[in-house]
Amino acid sequence: MGTTISKRTVDALKPGDRNAFLWDANLKGFGVKITPAGKRIYFAQYRIGKQKTRYTIGQHGHLTPEQARKEATRVLGEVAAGKDPNADKNRERQAPTIANLCDLYMQEGSAHKKESTRYVDRGRIERHIKPLLGRKLVHRLTRGDVERFMLAVADGQTATDVKTGFRGRARVSGGKGTANRAVGLLGAILSFAVTRTMRMDNPAHGVKKFKEGRRDRFLSQEEMARMGTALSEAEKNGVNPIAISVIRMLIFTGCRKSEMLTLEWAHVDFEHSCLRLPDSKTGFKVVPLGAPGLSLLTSLPRSDGNPYVFPGEKPGGHIVGVPRIWGKIRATVGLEDVSLHTMRHSFASLGVGTGLSLPIVGAILGHSSEAMTARYGHLSANPVKDAAERISGTIAAAMKGDLGNNVLPLKVKP
Repeated sequence: MGTTISKRTVDALKPGDRNAFLWDANLKGFGVKITPAGKRIYFAQYRIGKQKTRYTIGQHGHLTPEQARKEATRVLGEVAAGKDPNADKNRERQAPTIANLCDLYMQEGSAHKKESTRYVDRGRIERHIKPLLGRKLVHRLTRGDVERFMLAVADGQTATDVKTGFRGRARVSGGKGTANRAVGLLGAILSFAVTRTMRMDNPAHGVKKFKEGRRDRFLSQEEMARMGTALSEAEKNGVNPIAISVIRMLIFTGCRKSEMLTLEWAHVDFEHSCLRLPDSKTGFKVVPLGAPGLSLLTSLPRSDGNPYVFPGEKPGGHIVGVPRIWGKIRATVGLEDVSLHTMRHSFASLGVGTGLSLPIVGAILGHSSEAMTARYGHLSANPVKDAAERISGTIAAAMKGDLGNNVLPLKVKP
């Protein structure tokens, strides 16, 4: 004979009692046991064939007797219908987690991406996705989970600043932009899960992202003059001349920082006044050079045994630390909000603002998709070369403080 399982009867169980089990008088198979450590565990006992087995429901205190009885009723009902709840639980334990899915995605689902992009993806996975969602089962992730994840990243719950090794730091920020990009990657990972039939839908699809402020900061002619002065003064004061040359080339070409830092002499075509970049963000591309860029490159010395145009202190390596040097230079002339990428925005803005067509400017910067790149391929090389000459010449004049009639007008967004 059992007794009714209630808070009073469960609390009365003592470790070491001969009656360490208590069976419910009203629901056959529903019981509670006390462990030597004093934990009281609810369970449901049943038979599958001739084998007796127990299904653990949960711990007293985490569950009330009424909640445990309700779950036991459900479990025993499944048994009556011919199912084995423990088998389902074991399958659930073996089901892949979001962390497992992320690892599989990096191994098999992102092989088409550039290594630099994979590096960024890996950082977002390890710093944002795994800490917040890693333990969740792939098939149980909901749209609500994705939305809460986005809010958590935006609120800075995964922000950190940790040392990653000798002279290394990982500074992870929160914010709406970071959250949007983390959700974008999560969506790609979940799409991969759908293709592998790990789930039927993508809960990140349709999640409304944060509206971000536009980051198209452009330099005015007066700011270009201040920047030119700052670079000249920094050069006179002994600031690394290689770093200054990198900054000037970013201004004259509109290239991405990574493209300029990893530029090799083998990529410079002096005869045709261009850079031939074999592995830019958008693949192979040709960057036409105007006279200021060509003149700067011609003046640079070459380092024996180093293929890079802008060599670093490490033998055979390229320069590092340019953003830090630029940060100090820009502070001297009140341009703290001007990043190295602002140079690229300014190059594009100047080109469009002086009447050049979007395809021409896009061809110089390599902004195009694959379809757009094919269309640019039908353009004559002369307009593109002339456009680069026109833009870089105007920038060079502005940096020298020539704000007279020879400088093309620059439209600046408010």
